[in-house]
Amino acid sequence: MDLSDLLTKKSVIADLKANSKKQAIQEISSKASVITGLSEREIFDTLLQRERLGSTGVGNGVAIPHGKLTRLDRLVGLFARVEKPIEFDSLDGQPVDLIFLLLAPEGAGADHLKALARIARQLRDGTVTEGIRSTADAEEIYGFLTQPLSSSNAA
Repeated sequence: MDLSDLLTKKSVIADLKANSKKQAIQEISSKASVITGLSEREIFDTLLQRERLGSTGVGNGVAIPHGKLTRLDRLVGLFARVEKPIEFDSLDGQPVDLIFLLLAPEGAGADHLKALARIARQLRDGTVTEGIRSTADAEEIYGFLTQPLSSSNAA
């Protein structure tokens, strides 16, 4: 699975303004609502429910909030770089500045897990995250997210 299957250039936010985890989730829910045609509230509630199970802040300034929605017909991704890092209850205790939202249909099962693994691999690559953090342009961020990984990181 390639991240270009989940993400479009229009679903990349280069400078998300948020002061808290909840505010960031609210903002990405709003943008995801426009992309999916689903209710912002439904997306927001789904993401908050998932966060209550445990933080999706995976470390190194990265969070991968995700959830399943009954009325969604495909996997949908949205990426946001937060203007100033925010507290996200991450596994490593560090603030988050890179957020990759993944929404999946209720019955996505293995596809949802494969997509999460692919996102995590891409955002574990230091070249990718360094590139994302050093550019101001959403189109360039999209390029870093969708570039092929080197063979040592692709496994």
